Amino acid sequence: MSLQNYRWDVLAPATRLGKPDGRYRGSGEGKRCWKRLGCEPRLDLQSHIADLEAKGLLVRIDHPVNKDTELHPLVRLQFIGGIPEAERRAFLFTNVVDATGRRYDMPVVVGAIAASAEVYSLGMRRPVEEIGSAWIEAIAHPIPPVRTNAPRCQEVVIKGDDLRKPDGGLKLLPVPVSTPGFDSAPYLTATFCVTKDPDSGIQNGGTYRAALKATDRAVVRMVARAGGAGGYQHWVKHNKRKTPMPIAIVVGAAPVVMFTGAQKLEEDVDELGVAGGSRAAPSR
Repeated sequence: MSLQNYRWDVLAPATRLGKPDGRYRGSGEGKRCWKRLGCEPRLDLQSHIADLEAKGLLVRIDHPVNKDTELHPLVRLQFIGGIPEAERRAFLFTNVVDATGRRYDMPVVVGAIAASAEVYSLGMRRPVEEIGSAWIEAIAHPIPPVRTNAPRCQEVVIKGDDLRKPDGGLKLLPVPVSTPGFDSAPYLTATFCVTKDPDSGIQNGGTYRAALKATDRAVVRMVARAGGAGGYQHWVKHNKRKTPMPIAIVVGAAPVVMFTGAQKLEEDVDELGVAGGSRAAPSR
């Protein structure tokens, strides 16, 4: 199904650019949105996955798939096998095992953020031709994130000796081997890594590969640009101070948050603020 076959609605514009008092910012002819699914970008990955499946943009695999040898190569075939971009899909693996036969109690989704322009468009709730201008507006009019007292990502907290159990800590996560035969460890490839500049206090969010080295340790590579990415620059400052750098490695963030992690923004721009600007409401 091509993007042109989807139906769009036109909404009345908001009264001022960057204010959350209208469904979308802008002036003139207003903005278009996905028919029946609404115009607000999803604020959690689970809802976005459900939308992908409803639109036929996700393939569900229920039989056992080995995360160490099969999972990523299976998805990668659609990018190297001559399949047209419009036919590329996200994949949801609900029965994940590893090379030892261990089964995991959580699924793995791959390609749900940007497997194709249609997948990206659904995450933004914008037609493809408006995505560029939408990000320009969001960067120009960021909305800072706000704290919440009950974050869902902290409903389960594992710490201390529980992190160091042979099958505990990070080993509880079904992290795939991205390139079997070449990668030295399982890698988290769709992260949103949040760090803070110790001088200015400005946060940075970046998408970096994180290799699992032990149940309580991972290695993150932050060299996405000349001189190192924003997170790396923060590490350099902490290293000079001889202080450990706090970092949050987020897996499964909302699509509009994940989209900002791969952008090459100025180092004094908080990606979470840009994500808020993209939906005219703060991230929480």
